[in-house]
Amino acid sequence: MDLAQYPLHALAEQVGTPFYFYDAAIMDRKFAELAAITSGPGLHCRYAVKANPARPVLETARRHGLWIDAVSGNEVLRAKAAGFPMGHEPPVVMYTADVFRDNALRVVLEEGILPNVGSPGMIRELAEAGYRGPVAMRINPGFGHGHVQACDTGGPSSKHGIWYEDHLAAKRMADEAGFPVVTLHAHVGTGPQIREFDENMKKLIALFAHLLPHYPEVTAVNLGGGIPHPYRPGAPAYPLEEYGALLADGVRQLTAAAERPIGIEIEPGRYPVAGMALLVARVTDVKATRTNEKGPGHQFIMCDAGFNDLVRPAMYGSYHHISIVGKGAGREPEPFVVAGPLCESGDVFTRDDRELLQPRPLPRPEPGDLLVLHDAGAYGAAMSSNYVSLGRVPQVLWENGSARLIARRETFEDLVRRECDEPIAL
Repeated sequence: MDLAQYPLHALAEQVGTPFYFYDAAIMDRKFAELAAITSGPGLHCRYAVKANPARPVLETARRHGLWIDAVSGNEVLRAKAAGFPMGHEPPVVMYTADVFRDNALRVVLEEGILPNVGSPGMIRELAEAGYRGPVAMRINPGFGHGHVQACDTGGPSSKHGIWYEDHLAAKRMADEAGFPVVTLHAHVGTGPQIREFDENMKKLIALFAHLLPHYPEVTAVNLGGGIPHPYRPGAPAYPLEEYGALLADGVRQLTAAAERPIGIEIEPGRYPVAGMALLVARVTDVKATRTNEKGPGHQFIMCDAGFNDLVRPAMYGSYHHISIVGKGAGREPEPFVVAGPLCESGDVFTRDDRELLQPRPLPRPEPGDLLVLHDAGAYGAAMSSNYVSLGRVPQVLWENGSARLIARRETFEDLVRRECDEPIAL
């Protein structure tokens, strides 16, 4: 994103810092790209709501004809509020989980959406609740992981899905409950290398080709998400057209293996939204420690955004490019650690995937300059929290040269609204 085209200083004065900034044109273009590669016969693209559930994001996905992958009951209701149809004919909204929590089971029953079961016990819960309808089944294929090792999305140490060697036992449970299995699903993640994603998709298609003869009622397989996004400057963009060709070939392979038409679904979350967003913070100070017997000293840029706003660097050691906007922007780079306001030593944006400090070459800012974290649209606001009773930050949408506030800053009243003192009858 070219920061010069946006009035970030004016917006910061209006809504305060930190705030999320979304460029609607970038978002629209990315959803259009996904729609294009899944426009062929037998292909569908779902949007994984968990990446960013903002209403304009869901409306853009719907406008481009995408379906929805939801992982909570409230995500289903968000999709409904954004205009997505409920029911399972066709299954525009699919609920994927390993555990029913809160209102999820009730929402599945009331809205008639397709449940994608990741644990065999969910089949029992559906039957006991009186569900009557088809199910999808999430398989743990025994391989796969996310962009860092901490994101374990497939394999022996992953909690997700039904182990591939146990799928027939789960299918028998579904058969006994009267639930036709109409979709097989797996998500193996991006992998640390960009081409590992392609290889994992090919392995997944081969696995499903092996499983399909056991599932005469399956009409589609879902390959999950994980399309790579280039977070680092100069990193190559993933060739989406090649992925489209891989998917089209996969439809042919799976249709041949099953001897009937089989469609393929994908469910990216990060790809359409990561690059559309900035987290805009304000520099409050620049300070330093000195080298001693414990280790080297560091220069720290202190800003008002913390891991309560963007947790990925603290949780995964994820990289987000950082820019300075203001008086210090043109200075020669120096090594700086960028840290936030929280009373936590882990509140640092410049860590590596081993959670060690990794100073970043940045121009020396002045207090009051803006500090911008790039590519913050996926799992940014969606994973933000109220830690230390801080309100979640505003979200601003930039569209056709004008700005709209699409989520306001939370207040103290918002934070305490659900607190109560009510007797519980036992």
